[in-house]
Amino acid sequence: MKAARYVVALLILGLAVLLFPSGPVKIPPRANLPSPQDAGVTAWKKDVPAPPQDAEPETSLVFLLRSQAEAWNRGDIEGFMAGYWKSDKTTFAGSSGVSRGWEAVHDRYRRNYPDRAAMGQLTFTELEVTPLGPDAALILGHWQLKRQNDEPGGFFTLVSRRFPEGWRIIHDHTSASAPPAPARARN
Repeated sequence: MKAARYVVALLILGLAVLLFPSGPVKIPPRANLPSPQDAGVTAWKKDVPAPPQDAEPETSLVFLLRSQAEAWNRGDIEGFMAGYWKSDKTTFAGSSGVSRGWEAVHDRYRRNYPDRAAMGQLTFTELEVTPLGPDAALILGHWQLKRQNDEPGGFFTLVSRRFPEGWRIIHDHTSASAPPAPARARN
């Protein structure tokens, strides 16, 4: 059953490549976008702030991720979770398995990041947005946390969809990179 899901996912990605041969849009590290704070967003409760009015999907999705990082860096998991589709069909896949439903994903973040020290400072880099249609996109990127005693990081693949209220993440597959091996002592 799992193998069939992976085959279907690969077929969908292959179809996207055929339909959108230009490939992913690579976002420069400091794309010329206002941060949510610069755009006048001062508080985040249950709604994701809106990107600039006539924004392209790529711009809106980068804005969404920047908004999530800013919420995370304030210690606001609720604000971070506002970027996810609030549905029992939302999924998160990671090293500990699959979480199904917005509440389960929310609970996973709360359990794994119980306080500001555990959350650290989050950055997203190496972002690539691949449109899958007018209302869907695939996002590939790198995540990094900076905490007092470590700096875990890794890669993520997000599937996002445009809803009447804006773009939301419907699936998140995040993996951690292995920490760098300690340097060997030289003779």
